[in-house]
Amino acid sequence: MPAIAVALAVLGAALFAGAAVLQHREVADLYGQPLPRERVLSLRRLARIARRPGWLAGFGLAAGGTIVHAVALALAPLRLVQPIGVLAVPVAVLLSSLGSRRAPGRSVLLGVALTMAGVAVFVGASVGATTGDAPPPGSTLPTVLVVGAVVVGLGACGLAVGGWLRCIACATAGATAFGLLSALMRVIFQELATGNALWYEPPVLGAAASAVATLVVGGWLVQQAYPSGPPEVVVACLTVVDPIVAVLLGAVLLGEGAGTPLATWFLLGGAALAASAGVFVLARLHPDAVAARAARSTPSRLPEPSRGTAQ
Repeated sequence: MPAIAVALAVLGAALFAGAAVLQHREVADLYGQPLPRERVLSLRRLARIARRPGWLAGFGLAAGGTIVHAVALALAPLRLVQPIGVLAVPVAVLLSSLGSRRAPGRSVLLGVALTMAGVAVFVGASVGATTGDAPPPGSTLPTVLVVGAVVVGLGACGLAVGGWLRCIACATAGATAFGLLSALMRVIFQELATGNALWYEPPVLGAAASAVATLVVGGWLVQQAYPSGPPEVVVACLTVVDPIVAVLLGAVLLGEGAGTPLATWFLLGGAALAASAGVFVLARLHPDAVAARAARSTPSRLPEPSRGTAQ
């Protein structure tokens, strides 16, 4: 089962990368990049984007990736499945390079290497995770409220600023929501597998309703990140923050990896820091981000009148 879960997680990562590149292209083509600080992609604007064939194709890929990912979560623990999504980063870089007909620069490759190395160590240290149990009664709702508050706070900060900071903040908020989504899906599977609840009982229905809400909010926040940065940065945020949040929630709610030695937790923390450093390298040094900062910092200069012109 773990081998099948890993294969499905790899397929899901490729589908998510394709979805990110397609949807980013449609948003940037319609509204420009970077989006002015005061502008937010409202539901009306998103509805306009959603009619474009490229965005719909990306939505189809994302839906397929979600289904494949859900099956993988039913077969293996969060600590094993979630970090594999980092493979979406090199896939997104490859697809973006093919679309722009521009080879990725050293800074992009450095960011990708740091991100992949960090998450690879994360996966290696997580292989021995236990399958976990159903969450203790009454623990799911407080967890949803706490993580939901973090998502709202990050999203609000992202929408208040512009440029690469908005891209990272909104993408991180969306990734946090998706990490919560994965944990809720795993909660549902564990509730049903252990026989603690049937599909129509409150623990399962409540977790399902929360999962739908986090999916909608997370998807909206990711769309806000697209016009403010390259797709590789958005994908990197998603593939770093999502598994970290999911692993922590898996440990808190389901007891996955409860017997993990302290040294292994330090190793996981170092791997997460390395992956986060890769995201910041991509966000700051990606050619698109550098060009956007240069455009904002260079004032427009009007031709000065000649000295002999009559006043």
